[in-house]
Amino acid sequence: MDATTLELDAVKFAQLAVQRDQSGRYQEAVFYYKEAAQALIYAGMAGSNLENIQEKINEYLERVQALHSAVQSQNTDPLKSKQQLDLERAHFLVTQAFDEDDKGNAEEAIELYTAEEIEVLRKTSKINGIEYVPFMSVDLRERFAFPMPFSDKCGKLPLSPKQKAMFAKWVRPDDITNNPTMIYTVSSFSIKQTIVSDCSFVASLAISAAYERRYNKKLITSIIYPQNKKGEPEYNPCGKYMVKLHINGVPRKVIIDDQLPVDHSGELLCSYSNNKNELWVSLIEKAYMKVMGGYDFPGSNSNIDLHALTGWIPERIAMHSDNQAFNKDSTFRMLYQRFHKGDVLITTATGVMSEEEGEKWGLVPTHAYAVLDIREYKGLRFLQLKNPWSHLRWKGRYSENDTRNWTPDLQKYLNFDPRTAQKIDNGIFWIAWEDLCQYYDVIYLSWNPSLFKESTCIHRMTLHTIGNSLQWLYTRLMAKKFTIQVYSLCKFTFSKIPTPYTISKRVNGQWKGHSAGGCGNFRDTYKNNPIYQFQLDKNGPLLIELRGPRQYSVGFELVMVSTVGDPGSYGFQKKSSGDYRCGFCYLEVENVFAGVYNIIPTTFLPQQEGPFFLDFNSATPVKVSQLQ
Repeated sequence: MDATTLELDAVKFAQLAVQRDQSGRYQEAVFYYKEAAQALIYAGMAGSNLENIQEKINEYLERVQALHSAVQSQNTDPLKSKQQLDLERAHFLVTQAFDEDDKGNAEEAIELYTAEEIEVLRKTSKINGIEYVPFMSVDLRERFAFPMPFSDKCGKLPLSPKQKAMFAKWVRPDDITNNPTMIYTVSSFSIKQTIVSDCSFVASLAISAAYERRYNKKLITSIIYPQNKKGEPEYNPCGKYMVKLHINGVPRKVIIDDQLPVDHSGELLCSYSNNKNELWVSLIEKAYMKVMGGYDFPGSNSNIDLHALTGWIPERIAMHSDNQAFNKDSTFRMLYQRFHKGDVLITTATGVMSEEEGEKWGLVPTHAYAVLDIREYKGLRFLQLKNPWSHLRWKGRYSENDTRNWTPDLQKYLNFDPRTAQKIDNGIFWIAWEDLCQYYDVIYLSWNPSLFKESTCIHRMTLHTIGNSLQWLYTRLMAKKFTIQVYSLCKFTFSKIPTPYTISKRVNGQWKGHSAGGCGNFRDTYKNNPIYQFQLDKNGPLLIELRGPRQYSVGFELVMVSTVGDPGSYGFQKKSSGDYRCGFCYLEVENVFAGVYNIIPTTFLPQQEGPFFLDFNSATPVKVSQLQ
């Protein structure tokens, strides 16, 4: 977005803020003052020549701080009566009817499926006991108007233990606000996570909103229905909504009602917008939580979440020390260039750290953060991050309390005033690239599909890539057959998957109590993990798969104990299954020398209990025994 557009945004938001301020609608005034300040910050970054821009930003933020006490003590208007709500629903019913008449009997582009295809779709569309069918053009005529408030036939979403401890009741928007609205303005800064453990989803929602705001492209608001004639999502007093999410390879429709959980103080127990009249944050989250089985959500990662929201192509970059392929300089250069071209959405996540270390640096262990901006100034490299909690910021170099490193020129370039930032903790901060590489564990990227060449092939294939490319592979149903769809930035070839494995063996196990030792980062407890020993009588290929509880990240190590004869170039002391994965990982070795080996399966964190099983696939028999 250019500087002129951002300046106009700032003027519009400032005018709305002053209007709300003067009429005593302080909550809305706070929201618009924040948006005006943020628009000016981005205008400055885009090269705005407005005079006294930083003073105006400070003025808006100081007014926000002054209004906070007024917001807390403000007596809100009485909620609308039942008669008023019934009239609103009636008006919506009439409006919907007229909209249908305007459409006439135009020919509909409805995707047609055979009975066989529909049966396959039904079997593959069931997730957590509920069917989510592919989104079709006929769904644009979904009925949203009802004489009585709509309730989801699937019932209320299961709550998390933290929610249950604080839960009072389910409410509809008009039970807690007098002016519910779907969207005032798309903003990443207004999004706030509460006690639902979906930080990666909230971070994904934030960067999707930031992208839509920056590039004026409907990336996130386009997935919410009903919509008005301009294609903008609108508040439905009848309480029914539809959200389009990309699940299992295709866009699918998710139907929800607008009932949300609150505590005894009337505060929402789900994510929400700081402007509490806005509904889009809470409703999109509710749709995603429904697909995932409820608010009792074990968490995921931004690759999964961003693809569900946008359909963009995921990639993961591990930054920890054992990833020898990671290069700080080339990775930053790629992130910087692609981010400013609008090609990619980015989040990052911390790794395991102690509570003391987290407190010292202002970071949350194993927590996702949205990447809002990337900047470079005289050899210094920075990322602007947002904590989904909307509070708790980085305390290291270039934090708001760092009096040593913030030079006047750097403050001007990044449009950052530490003294202003000290007044309000909104969870947004700048961090040096080198510090991010040290204290964060992984970067999640989601690429715009329009960048990629596309090819499909009917048969079961394996993908061979040439060079250092990005590729993503998934299956989908097409013309009665499953196909493979490939996206790549380089040339690619297909070949049939070889089948060297003729013999397989499964071993069941259990992580429990003392035996749940966690990964190698936990030196004192890692040795307590289960150990299985197996023997191969002949050389050959080997594929080992580990499956465990889907809410845990799992991995294993393959350790050579002894070999028969000289293993030569095929010998190894230890191999890892690589980065820990949710519920499943594997290791394939083309040629394992005959001998005795140990397998150590682990969860990433200690004390994560549950059953698991190991599959050994080989060309020769495998003898397995448990050592501990």
